[in-house]
Amino acid sequence: MLTDHDQREAYARDESEAEPKLPDAVIRVRTTDEVSATMQVATRFGVPVTARAGGTGRTGGAVPVQGGWVMAFERFDAIDEVSVEDAVAVVRPGAILANVHEAVEEEGLLYPPDPNSQASCTIGGNVAENAAGPRAFKYGVTRDYVLGLEVVLADGRVLDLGRRTKKGVTGYDLTALMVGSEGTLGLVTRATLQLIPKPQAIRTMAVHLDDQTQMAAAVSVCLRERITPRCVEVMDGTTLGLLRTAGVPVPIGSMAMLIVEVDGEEAQADAELERLGNALVEAGALEILVAKHGTDRERLWSARRNMSRALRTLAKHKLSEDVVVPRSKLASLLGHIRQISETRQIRMPAYGHAGDGNLHVNLLWDTPDEEPRVHEAIGDLFRAVVELDGTLSGEHGIGALKAPYLSLEQSEPVIQVQRDLKATLDPAGVLNPGKIFPRLGHGSC
Repeated sequence: MLTDHDQREAYARDESEAEPKLPDAVIRVRTTDEVSATMQVATRFGVPVTARAGGTGRTGGAVPVQGGWVMAFERFDAIDEVSVEDAVAVVRPGAILANVHEAVEEEGLLYPPDPNSQASCTIGGNVAENAAGPRAFKYGVTRDYVLGLEVVLADGRVLDLGRRTKKGVTGYDLTALMVGSEGTLGLVTRATLQLIPKPQAIRTMAVHLDDQTQMAAAVSVCLRERITPRCVEVMDGTTLGLLRTAGVPVPIGSMAMLIVEVDGEEAQADAELERLGNALVEAGALEILVAKHGTDRERLWSARRNMSRALRTLAKHKLSEDVVVPRSKLASLLGHIRQISETRQIRMPAYGHAGDGNLHVNLLWDTPDEEPRVHEAIGDLFRAVVELDGTLSGEHGIGALKAPYLSLEQSEPVIQVQRDLKATLDPAGVLNPGKIFPRLGHGSC
């Protein structure tokens, strides 16, 4: 247990702009028994508990907005098993995702979810947020690979949920319920993850466009070829400028870029990349650059993974809103973003997983007088997304920052059913309070 002021302060923030309340203590756990014992005491005395793993969240999910205790999982990080025969991995919540990737790939297997913070985010955080990443276009999100969980409830009870097999329909799917619940229903202490064979080859190309409005059409070209790329990432003009700074070759005149990647057997991957490249050239792509070597591919992806941090260098403050619309409405969303940016006079660079219709819309500002316009722009963005049949969050969760906007997407009866479910599993309300749901009553209370 850490009680020093500076140590508590270090655990009070994540990578969001959510305002924390200094926790009373930080409890660093290493075993399920320690988690269980802590929750028994917390429920008995009504102490709020906020779980924290890598601290890479963007919506304040790991921020103790009501103080209390922060339960830190970084030391609870074992990889218990990687089974080639069963194609599963059994890992603890503090395990760094990149370490899990490395362990399973050494056995010729693949764990597909790949958020860009993979070098520092953890399995526990990924499960809590239902994390995804560029490969979600082809392979899906965290929930698709979680077979079973060990979970500690608010009163300290330990539940063994799910299974080790690929199939299983025994009772309610409580495992899926826990994935994406942001630490409000229970705390994950072990995860059984489904693995797939590692692809033999990966082929990557950068597709440059001379007009940002062509981005959505270029994604459609990829889909019309009846090829499912491993990923289709998109970056607007502002993010391209950052890539140039990072040393990635960007042709003169390029105003937007796609990263298109395919995988599979060697011959298949080569053929699919050629087909996609030819189709994009016919559709008017300015230039296509193929990553011929592993170093070229890694440099491209390294710049993409660090894009959020690079954008932080452009302004004193940054918020990243992770929104999703149907792919057919991606062009409309980009148009709304440009219009909102001009109307509110706020810089709003966008990039993300175009194959999923999932964009990370960043809002950059420097001075306090700009902040009201930032919040107006966020409201404009969320209303536009819902009008386009989209959703407020694709992979970052709701946390504290998006909670006030939940009713834009979900009806009051739907929200109430979720509140009732939380009250059943956490009647004392100690698990990550202040997250997901809008506050009841007066906003200052």
